[in-house]
Amino acid sequence: MAYSCGFYAWSIPAVGPNKFREIGKTNFTRIVPMPNTHKWSIAHDHTLVSIPLKKDNHSPELGSFTDEFYNEHAQKLKEVKHVFSKLGEDAMESMMMIDAIQRLGIDHHFEEEIEAVLQKQYMKSSIHGDCDEDLYEVALRFRLLRQEGYTVPADVLNNFKNKEGKFKQNLREDIRGLMGLYEASQLSIGEDILEEAGNFSSLLLNACLQHLDHHQAAVVKNTLEHPHHKSLARFMTKNFLTDFQGTNGWINALQELAKIDFNMVKSVHQKEMLQISKWWKDLGLTEELKFARDQPLKWYMWPMAIIPDPRLSEQRIELTKPISLIYIIDDIFDVGGTLDELTLFTEAVNRWDLSAFKELPEYMKMCFKTLDDITNEISTKVHKEHKWNPVGSLRKAWASLCNAFLVEAKWFASGHVPKAEEYLKNGAVSSGVHVVLVHLFFLLGHGITKENVDLVDDFPGIISSTATILRLWDDLGSAKVNANHMQVVN
Repeated sequence: MAYSCGFYAWSIPAVGPNKFREIGKTNFTRIVPMPNTHKWSIAHDHTLVSIPLKKDNHSPELGSFTDEFYNEHAQKLKEVKHVFSKLGEDAMESMMMIDAIQRLGIDHHFEEEIEAVLQKQYMKSSIHGDCDEDLYEVALRFRLLRQEGYTVPADVLNNFKNKEGKFKQNLREDIRGLMGLYEASQLSIGEDILEEAGNFSSLLLNACLQHLDHHQAAVVKNTLEHPHHKSLARFMTKNFLTDFQGTNGWINALQELAKIDFNMVKSVHQKEMLQISKWWKDLGLTEELKFARDQPLKWYMWPMAIIPDPRLSEQRIELTKPISLIYIIDDIFDVGGTLDELTLFTEAVNRWDLSAFKELPEYMKMCFKTLDDITNEISTKVHKEHKWNPVGSLRKAWASLCNAFLVEAKWFASGHVPKAEEYLKNGAVSSGVHVVLVHLFFLLGHGITKENVDLVDDFPGIISSTATILRLWDDLGSAKVNANHMQVVN
């Protein structure tokens, strides 16, 4: 899973105002703050250049961390927390620091500090409204609050519209503001104004590309292609671990902390991958299921992406196990079994009865035995940790998945072409998202009550919508691959 470099709206390297070219009537000096201001801008001396991280003193080999290394990390963390606390009432500086911390994937160290700042900003916008005239500040505040779950209306952006209800054309001069607006538009939940904001900002940003130098254009392009809300901070952190420049005290301290933290987390993930590889090898499924995929590290990428907190190592390892079996069972339905065998397999999973597998091939028996073992193992851990036995919910999720796989197998065998609605309804289940999120719900252990468990069991909208999106994205990717293959053949 590879992602290109992403950038902040304020990360374009320092150049003098005379280096900028005009974009129509664009006046780049408008977005160059004076040295005594607290704003970041395209042409200011605060920069975060994307340069490959070189091996240095902060890059020890796996498992070779020393007490000195951990002490240095603790000291850097203390320094950054101190600087963060000193920002005080400087709302803009605090929000920019939060943005940087989140993009560097180290926000788990600053949960209380971030919550305190955002709570203040939320109260301010709730009581007084957001009357700031700076587009970047308003867009950044909106994005930070909404992505943390605060209820904030998108109509704060109406201040930047003219009498005709269109975004003001003079905003084309504010490249930083447009980048912030585009980032904010990614958190739309259907509001027209955010759709307009996304279209407006992307149009102007794309238009300015040809008038920027190579690096400036790369910053804008990467913002358009990889907005923060649709990217994975941990996959992009290395691109941010480069030399900061500037006078603000928190820049260098944050950069140093991020470097050390990156290598600590990398070591955690490496150890997890070793555990996953050993587990998978010891399982022995690949020896029996020659036709099935053998990609445990690829499957581990899912938990690594959706549970980025380094403290949740055990949860990542445990979640990789059911994800692996989703792929294996999918291969059984696609490649391994006959329709009669698949029908019996599905019935046995629905009854969760080992004796029902007597007439089935050995690889199906082995697969179900593994499924049963993993389900019981995870259920035992959840019960011990959170005082709730999820075995019924997990079995129900697996049965639903196999039922959906069987429907698709029957379609294929009969030549039936389902209608779009019929296909998507079943495809959302066969995506495996429900199985993954049910396991994740119990492994994390937050809010486990009978009411919530019943809700999760019934494939609620928050899960079915996620599953439908994944199904459509997966199908789109497959269609592109097939189209490219046909072009090569032709």
